[in-house]
Amino acid sequence: MMRLRLKSRSSVEKRGVFPKWFSILHTNAVKDGRLLSTSSAPAFMSSLETSSTLDNESLPEKTKVVICGGGVVGASVAYHLTQLGWGPHTVLLDQGRCGGGTTWHLSGLLGAFKPSLSQVKLAQYSIQLYKDMEAQGLDTGWKQCGSLCVARTKDRLTVFKRMKAQAVSWNIDCELVTPSEALDLCPLIAVSDLQGGLWIPGDGVADPYKICTALISEVKLAGVRVYENCAVHQVHNKDCKVTGVDTSRGSIECNFFVNCAGFWARQVGKMSEPFVKVPLHAVEHYYLHTKPIAGLDPMTPDCSTSRLLPEDWDHFHVLLEQMLLRVPVLGSATLDQLCNGPEAFSPDCKWIVGESPEIQNYFVAAGMKTVGISAAGGVGKATADLIVNGCSPYDLHELDISRFLGLHNNRKFLRDRVREVPGMHYGLIYPFHEFETGRNIRMSPIYPKLRAAGAVFGQVMGYERPSWFDPKFNEVSDTRLDNGYHPYRIAYTKTFGQPPWFDYVRDEYSACREAIGLSDYSSFTKIDILSKGREVVDCLQYLCSNDVDIPLGGIIHTGMQNKLGGYENDCSLVRIAENHSYMMIAPTIQQTRCKVWIQKHLPADGSVTLSDVTSMYTAICIMGPFTRNLLSELTDTDLSPRSFPFFTFKELDVGLANGIRAMNLTHTGELGYVLYIPNEVFKAELPRSLGIFNENWASPACDVSVFKAELPRSLGIFNENWASPACDVSLALHVYTQLIEAGKKYGIRHAGYYAMRAIRVERFYAFWGQDLDTTTTPLECGRSWRVKFDKGKHFIGQEALEKQRSEGVKRMYVQLVLNDHDPEFDLWPCGNEPIYKDGQYVGLTTTTAYGFTFKKQVCLGFVKNLDSKGQAQEVTTEFVLSGNYEVDIAGVRYSAKVNLHSPNLPTQYPDKERGAYLATREEQVTS
Repeated sequence: MMRLRLKSRSSVEKRGVFPKWFSILHTNAVKDGRLLSTSSAPAFMSSLETSSTLDNESLPEKTKVVICGGGVVGASVAYHLTQLGWGPHTVLLDQGRCGGGTTWHLSGLLGAFKPSLSQVKLAQYSIQLYKDMEAQGLDTGWKQCGSLCVARTKDRLTVFKRMKAQAVSWNIDCELVTPSEALDLCPLIAVSDLQGGLWIPGDGVADPYKICTALISEVKLAGVRVYENCAVHQVHNKDCKVTGVDTSRGSIECNFFVNCAGFWARQVGKMSEPFVKVPLHAVEHYYLHTKPIAGLDPMTPDCSTSRLLPEDWDHFHVLLEQMLLRVPVLGSATLDQLCNGPEAFSPDCKWIVGESPEIQNYFVAAGMKTVGISAAGGVGKATADLIVNGCSPYDLHELDISRFLGLHNNRKFLRDRVREVPGMHYGLIYPFHEFETGRNIRMSPIYPKLRAAGAVFGQVMGYERPSWFDPKFNEVSDTRLDNGYHPYRIAYTKTFGQPPWFDYVRDEYSACREAIGLSDYSSFTKIDILSKGREVVDCLQYLCSNDVDIPLGGIIHTGMQNKLGGYENDCSLVRIAENHSYMMIAPTIQQTRCKVWIQKHLPADGSVTLSDVTSMYTAICIMGPFTRNLLSELTDTDLSPRSFPFFTFKELDVGLANGIRAMNLTHTGELGYVLYIPNEVFKAELPRSLGIFNENWASPACDVSVFKAELPRSLGIFNENWASPACDVSLALHVYTQLIEAGKKYGIRHAGYYAMRAIRVERFYAFWGQDLDTTTTPLECGRSWRVKFDKGKHFIGQEALEKQRSEGVKRMYVQLVLNDHDPEFDLWPCGNEPIYKDGQYVGLTTTTAYGFTFKKQVCLGFVKNLDSKGQAQEVTTEFVLSGNYEVDIAGVRYSAKVNLHSPNLPTQYPDKERGAYLATREEQVTS
């Protein structure tokens, strides 16, 4: 896809227009594998230096906030702090000149469409801010020239159709155009090979440097002290809270520090103890400049810059070829120069915002890539709100710096990943996209077994997690083995219709519901929370909206709310010991985030501690109607419902392994157990008659990562002296082998994450980060029965939830089953599809999956009651259950049946225990 910035549609009739410059964002290389940096600001800025910076004044001894970085993002943070009255309490520092870092060579593109609603809202705020600044007489270079996205393939056009459908919910004015209409909009382009395009008239361009200087001038008037040529050397903290900053011009005591250092942000993160990990790496970003063009349309974007890095025409050539194909007139233009400047990217191609996990009151706003001005306004406001108010009106979880682990800041990992990441800007991204770099970092001890069983892997938080299994793929001769390993396969979809893994997931789903499915849950976040007495109970009662003071061995599902009532965490708590010990199970993506949230609210006296034990346990889930029979064969413990009921915990022996934490739940509503197996080894005399050894397997005593694991002799790491079956055996591998062998007669089958997703969507289970976020409350998503207002202990967010309970909710979580969708030929829903009720827009889907029991597409989402002005009114059960629903998939609306409760799915083996637990709304609501 090529994206062109154009004149407004009203001036389409003016022909012969030629842009002076062209920005290429699709850059996917790192110069010689090195971190790119610059030693000075471009020469042209010397004449733009503002005279009112405090170059000769000493730093104040004390202030509230110190901002490191005088680019457009740092200036925006300062500006929004002044809007909240903190101007006189804010100091902004820059090692060179304000706007002299990456700001001066940002692309200047201002587009509202972004990959998610949160980013869209931030970008829309930015655009409105710059418009308002222009209206106030501040020069920002804003031109509302519109943007045209063009599609050469049907799949690209499908993306545009989905964008057009989403536009109603994201409040973006746009329209699909034919190739001929695209030519009318932009007479410069060749359209013979195009399928169509998307015209977004509200988009535009602005001058990043002018915006930066305008913001700087405003913040100075509001009392912010700005110091140029002042480099940060050290950020100090006490008890992991910011206390001050050392600079090249002295020290400042402060309460808050904001790292807005652009592609230097990672280096600045190292200027503290402990380090603040800011996973960024720079790549080359190119502009092609032409000589001035006579008669240039006034709405054509203009740019005047100097380059920082050497020209690399060989590198740029492949992009130039595509430019000439799309804009043939470029072939006769006089080229001026190729501008090559560094831009920093994060490992997942998203912005980095929020408070650091390592040091409280240390905030980061960096990694804006080449679209810094699109992000700057909204990110500046969000960061200022977090500093002053402790929360933001935006849901920032997908941008929060706490979405990362230490592994993401590894220099080699970053260098490898950023070769791949920038291409996502305009790449064709299919559902369930997987990165191909930075793989095989975190693996459970049973990973080799899963790989041999045909696993096709996805990755989350560095963990390799099976997405689905192709059991026949490895049923071939050893010629397919690579040094003893079965082939490693990364999950793929690469279609917007029926995916290639459909049949595999269907069979796995069937096993989980009618036989036994086995899944690896090892990636789930696992945290032990401890105290000597009841302090841990009191602490969790404050953190959790449910009543966690449950009997020993009980499991409770609860949210941890913020002060606005939204979900900061959604987890299961297992009471391990009567007074002093809980184990928390939370979503994989929450490993850093939920730990930081809990740590912030622990008693100051240290009476409650937590320990991240995620890597200390392998979690194997078995689900299906025969799981109790299977597990009973491997343990002496009574597993009858009376002795081991649903939602309880026991410590079991399984086979020869002991100390296994067994949970009677599956996180999908199916019968089954999750076995948390300590990652340790035990001595065992294993006779060959057990059948786990054969001529290709040697002693299972070898290290894989930090674990002991069975591996095939063909790996070449064994010798004849290691062939004895008397050896160290991984507990997890032992339990896995026992389950597989004993489960054969029950039809046990491996099941991947996609099958789990299908089950939980069909059963109407909400997951944090997919359906729930920091703005979603339990009352909105049908979990009011999990909020115990009368438990006798105040909890975070209680006032907000009590207010919502009395006033009514403004949106309601629903399940929609599509009636007339053909899964073989129609485009599939994949989230963010608009929901219509009686022809009127009412909401958006969150998670979708094919329901193999319903034999229909199933969508989860939220419904609102919007008045004629688009304002949300109270949503009642009667409102939701009346009317006719439709879901819009890329412009085609499909009728749907709405559900407000978890459905009872038919099965060959009905069970009262399975049917009794409803994840969404305790009392069944019927139409």
